[in-house]
Amino acid sequence: MTPPTDLRSKVRELTPREAKKFDPVKAAEAALQRISSHFGNWMDNETRDLLSAWESIKIDGLTEDGLATLFQAAHNIKGQALTLGFPLVGQVAAGFCHLIENIPSPDKLPLELAGRYVEAIRAMVMEGAKDDANKTGVELLETLLSVTDDYLAQFPKKDADA
Repeated sequence: MTPPTDLRSKVRELTPREAKKFDPVKAAEAALQRISSHFGNWMDNETRDLLSAWESIKIDGLTEDGLATLFQAAHNIKGQALTLGFPLVGQVAAGFCHLIENIPSPDKLPLELAGRYVEAIRAMVMEGAKDDANKTGVELLETLLSVTDDYLAQFPKKDADA
């Protein structure tokens, strides 16, 4: 198979001297630094997606598609939060994903708890609660995780091989 575009024509090959001096980690960190001013906006966009999915559930009721959209939005936040400078928000989103993944069926999603997760993520992003230095955010995370564990304890564990 021949690729449709030969990407080698799009990049400049380093000379041996340049290659010796090139540090890919340093280059990646510099690239992240250049775009870091956009991280807050990107996290705001991810949060809006989560809020939109949640609003749809509140309006249309809980459906499998609605739950899948809500899960995807939370999962995106979970995956991007650390890179975007919001590790605490990522932990909250991870807890929310854990809840959704471990309920036996969509009708078992506790809507009040789900709403608390959505609101916690929204508030933490809005207030800039980025890491463990935010004691209120940490307490909120711990409470949400504790309530989630207590709720999920009533259901049999899902078989990892199933």
